[in-house]
Amino acid sequence: MKNWVAIGALSAALAVVCGAFGAHGLKERVSPEDLAIWQTGVLYHLIHAPALVLYGMFSRGGKQAAGWCFLAGTAIFSGTLYGMTLGGPRWLGAITPIGGVLLIAGWLAFAWEARGRAASSP
Repeated sequence: MKNWVAIGALSAALAVVCGAFGAHGLKERVSPEDLAIWQTGVLYHLIHAPALVLYGMFSRGGKQAAGWCFLAGTAIFSGTLYGMTLGGPRWLGAITPIGGVLLIAGWLAFAWEARGRAASSP
């Protein structure tokens, strides 16, 4: 599904915007600890946006579990960190690991699909 390429590219653009906002818009407004939380969200966002692009270039269809896990995992993991930094409730931190598990599941699903594809190649 080539839409993963577009979704990944848009996600990368959003991650850069979030990174710039953290560096320039939040630096003087939040504590160093909260800025570090924001930066962790940006880091994982920036790692998984190109993963979506790569997956889109690799994928041949099917259930697309890796793409969905990368997308949902990024939204939950980075989104909860962004939310907490912007003044959201700290209990969002209890949800953050769900995003992390989805990101791990995305990589495992990608590996499984790649293994299956390699096994079926001549």
